Amino acid sequence: MEDMNIDFTKMNGLIPAIVQDALSGKVLMQGYMNEEALAKTQETGMVTFFSRSKNRLWTKGETSGNFLEVVSIAGDCDGDSILVKANPRGPVCHTGSDTCWDEENTSKTGFIDQLRAIIKDRKNNPSDKSYTASLFAKGINKVAQKVGEEAVEIVIEAKDDNKELFLGEAADLLFHYLILLEAKGYELDEVMDVLIQRHQKK
Repeated sequence: MEDMNIDFTKMNGLIPAIVQDALSGKVLMQGYMNEEALAKTQETGMVTFFSRSKNRLWTKGETSGNFLEVVSIAGDCDGDSILVKANPRGPVCHTGSDTCWDEENTSKTGFIDQLRAIIKDRKNNPSDKSYTASLFAKGINKVAQKVGEEAVEIVIEAKDDNKELFLGEAADLLFHYLILLEAKGYELDEVMDVLIQRHQKK
């Protein structure tokens, strides 16, 4: 908490706490924390607010079982609000909706960023037990070859009607494609920029 330099005096001891899904990036809800609620959140790993209506600490999910598991906590530039990234255990809103804005929260594409970070770590801190590190050690030609092999395999599976095998090959191709980008020293965002530019030209 000290590292975040949160100033609880600005709003009479309470500050807004925005909760974001760590995987999808979707904003799930907003509540208020006092110093004690933040401390309990950090201690237990479960998002805890100060309930203004109940006038006490309130751990999200204490009644419903739909807890919010903390992944990270960050203070904003002014030290008067908190961003909590969390993994939700079930619907977040009391209405049963995924979010308090009645939005669906089904996307898991944010996991790609976590996977990219793992791949980068395997490159920078290789281990003999890591398959990913072993690919980097074999050089760019081997990495590119693996992408080619996986691309052929997904084409073959696309001709059949086995969802499990097709999705398995799709996952293999995506994984090795991310390794290839890292081996080349390019970011996925650079690929996204190309797609965005193409879309804007239409």
